Parts: sequence; structure tokens; C-alpha cells
Amino acid sequence: MPLSAPGSASAARRDPAWVGRLGLGLAGIVLLWPLLVATEFKPWLLLDPDALRVTGRFVDSFFPPALGADFLLLLARETWRTLAIATAGVTLALLLALPLTFLATRALSASALTGRMAPLPHAVRQVVRALLIGLRSMPELVWALVFVRVVGLGPAAGVLAIALTYGGMLGKVYAEILESGDAQVTQALLRNGSTRLQAFAYGLLPQNAAELTSYTVYRWECAIRSSVVLGFVGAGGLGQQMDSSMKMFAGGEVMTMLLVFVVLVALADRLSAALRRALG
Repeated sequence: MPLSAPGSASAARRDPAWVGRLGLGLAGIVLLWPLLVATEFKPWLLLDPDALRVTGRFVDSFFPPALGADFLLLLARETWRTLAIATAGVTLALLLALPLTFLATRALSASALTGRMAPLPHAVRQVVRALLIGLRSMPELVWALVFVRVVGLGPAAGVLAIALTYGGMLGKVYAEILESGDAQVTQALLRNGSTRLQAFAYGLLPQNAAELTSYTVYRWECAIRSSVVLGFVGAGGLGQQMDSSMKMFAGGEVMTMLLVFVVLVALADRLSAALRRALG
């Protein structure tokens, strides 16, 4: 067995690219530092004795959680309303996103079979892409503030806000998922006279169904979180009730609602996993 040369073990353990990695790390710090200064990021203030004392009192107010019968009944009603806002919003978003996805997906364009899209379909595709950008660029909180003034306080404002923002998000991601798949079957169907819907149903959907479903359920989970936030601006649901409890310094009620919120997100995660297994 040949003997190793002196120092070969230490040479093997040495990272040959350590200079480049160190340079990238230093460059990242140099670029990040102005951003931290601009955002006044000072985490050491959290360890200040006064800050720790205030934090301790705030956390202590959360215990014990509120478990009164009347409050739990109210919580059940607001939880159902939150789920209704999220589900209705995502359903409307799907109705908006699906036709826009068909128009924005290059793989579903018959004019692109020769390699380059015709001018008119290309222009339509760019307009649809711009519309999707516009829809998702405005946060749902801003949409909610607009619709609260239009339709008044209540769940309707939250549903419309989620529908518009999530319609843009779903349309954009759906188009990217479909374009990343194998388009050979879809192109063959289009060449033989199939419609966009038929090419989608028999060409792109089978190979992308699991990913599309997973992302849709994830967006529904995000919509549940968004509906809670939208409640703070008057869109109803758990968020509006949480805002009322926080203004009344009822920490126990807030803690109970946070626990319910964690359960809702966990159930949405389990639903997503189950659907992926069923489609996989």
C-alpha cells in the first residue's frame, strides 16, 4: 500500500475554491450592509432590558388561552367565514386565471408550431402577460382597501381582493408550469386540429396535474393567511375579530385564534400532500 506524501491529507481537506467563496461572501456583506442601514435593522435592540420587559408582559398576556363557550362559538363562526372568504376568493381567481393561462401559454398556441408566433397571437400573449403582472403587482391589502370603500365593510371586499391578486399569481405560475413541461404531445394534437382546451386536457394537464394542484392548494393556504390580514382593514373573518381582541387587550382570545390559525394551515398542508399522492 503506497504511503501518502507528507501534507497530502491537509491538502485534500483544503477547499481549492476558498478564495472565490471568501470573495463572494465579502461582496455579499458589502452589498447587504447599505440595505441593513437603510432599513434601520438593529436586532440588538431586542435584547435591551426595557424591550425584554415589554415583550415579556405582551407574551404573558396570551396565557391562558380563552376557552369560554360564547367565545368559542364566535370563533367557530369567524373561522368558517375566514375559510369561506379564502375559498370563494381562490375560486374566482381560478375562473380569472384559467382563460388567461390559455392565452399566455406559448405551448398552446397553434401559430407557434413553426417556431415563431404570428404577430397578432404574439401581441395578445404580451398583453395578457402585462395584465397578469398588473393584477399581481397590487397587494391584496391595497385591493381590500379599495373594495371596502366600494362595497363596504365585510367579507365581499376580502373575496374580491383575493380574487384579483391571486388571479394574476395563478395565471402567471400556471403558464410557467405548462411551458416547462414536454410540449411534444400538445404540438401533435394542435397539428391535427385539436382546440386549445383539448390540447391542454390531453397533452399538458396529465403531466403537470400534480404540480398544478399542489400550487393551487398552496395558494388556497396563502389565501387563508391573507383573509386573516384583510380582516384588519374591515374584510371580516378571524382578522377582524383578532383586531377587536387586540384593541381590547384580550391576549387570551388572540392566543386561541392564533392556535386555530395554525390548525387551519396544518390542515391545508395535509390536504396538499394527500392530493399530490393521489395524483402521483
